[in-house]
Amino acid sequence: MQSNRNLPFVAAFAGMISVQSGAAFAKTLFPLVGSDGVAALRLGISAIVLLAVFRPWNIKKGDISWPSILLYGVILALMNLLIYRAFAYIPVSIAISIEVMGPLLAALLTSRQKSDLIWIALSALAMVLLAAGDVKGEIDLRGVGFSLAAAMFWGLYVIIGRRVSGGGGRSVAIGMTIAACIAVPPGTVQAGMALFSPEVLLVGFSVAVLSSMLPFLLDMYAMRWLPSRVFGVLLSGSPAVSAIAGWLVLHETLTLIQCLGIACVMAACAGCALFSRQKTAS
Repeated sequence: MQSNRNLPFVAAFAGMISVQSGAAFAKTLFPLVGSDGVAALRLGISAIVLLAVFRPWNIKKGDISWPSILLYGVILALMNLLIYRAFAYIPVSIAISIEVMGPLLAALLTSRQKSDLIWIALSALAMVLLAAGDVKGEIDLRGVGFSLAAAMFWGLYVIIGRRVSGGGGRSVAIGMTIAACIAVPPGTVQAGMALFSPEVLLVGFSVAVLSSMLPFLLDMYAMRWLPSRVFGVLLSGSPAVSAIAGWLVLHETLTLIQCLGIACVMAACAGCALFSRQKTAS
């Protein structure tokens, strides 16, 4: 029984490692197909595989909310397109550190505790440290802007994801298909026929498995059984995992000051998830 209770924690942690590793590998394709091309590969391949596996056309009426699943798909598409565009301008770990502010803000909006000011202050300090540590001039404001936009959609993903989690893999398959319909056209325009070369498709399939198929299925399971605050604490580790993945795969390095900024982001997300009182039950 104890092992069964631990499975949602393991699923959430494994999903976080998978998606951040996939993000680092995805950036290796940017010189070949561009950021939109990678998003198209990730979502397009994921949609095809998930449709074949889960066959969501057999879903019963009333099992899911179609307005919510449509919104879920749109959010997936924009979240992917925006964060990959951010990766094109700034290191992966910096982009993820900014993007993770989305779930943090979503949690803060459901709380009215004075202690929330601590997490807001830590978040602000994190942004200052990330900028102050940019001694090599690697932070491009365009990347910051795309990361902030992606953060908004990641926050919405956490909220809407819980609404459609009852459909399990079928919800992910339908949402991913909607996302692919949005992301594939601009990706194809940007990448052209390079999108279909064997080398690109092979890496693209790996990215799709690591970044979409596996983590979103794990997230669905985790969000179904874990309280929002606990899921938020686990998500707070994303910046650290992305920094390690960026260093191992892309050889991206951070200064000590930027590492402190990432630590502040993690502390703000974990603290908010642990101590902020929810207005409604998780």
